[in-house]
Amino acid sequence: MRGFPSFPGSRPEPAGRGRRSRDRATGRRPTASAEQGPVEPSFDDLDIPLRAPGPGGHGPAARRRDRRGRGLRGPLLPPSAPASRTRAERFDDVVVDVVERVERGWAKQLRGTEFAVEDVPPSDPAPWEQGVVPLGRCFPAESGQPSRVVVYRRPVEARALDAEDLEDLVRDVVVEQVAHLLARSPEEIDPRYTGDH
Repeated sequence: MRGFPSFPGSRPEPAGRGRRSRDRATGRRPTASAEQGPVEPSFDDLDIPLRAPGPGGHGPAARRRDRRGRGLRGPLLPPSAPASRTRAERFDDVVVDVVERVERGWAKQLRGTEFAVEDVPPSDPAPWEQGVVPLGRCFPAESGQPSRVVVYRRPVEARALDAEDLEDLVRDVVVEQVAHLLARSPEEIDPRYTGDH
């Protein structure tokens, strides 16, 4: 290490207060000086964090947790598992099951009818829907467009108490809209219709 020349007017260090005394007081190892020669480093003085050996007894350990200790991130279930499906996908499955049951008895009348699911109803309610949130709508065929039945997922989910109630409510909504479309009563479309939603 290169020493710096003392500047004129700088105060000399008093005896017993030199670099070695300061190093002893602060716990630092003395550095090399011209008279002393180089100081050999000691491994006892180095602060090296210990790492556990990895698999096989040597090498660094594989990282098991992230830096905040929450564990590895990633999907817990494979995408094909039923529990990994989203709420919207499960709702679609319920609607498909209900529509298949209704179409068994009314396949001829419902030929070409499209069934769809939307999250929320549009902001332009029909005149008979003033003051209520619609759970579904039917659109008769016109100008080359097929007839459609739409179920609104979020309002239906908000009214359902549990999974079984959700299925009953979806059935009632689909049956009501099909009844409007075919100009029939809901009880004709499905005798199990309760209409108590």
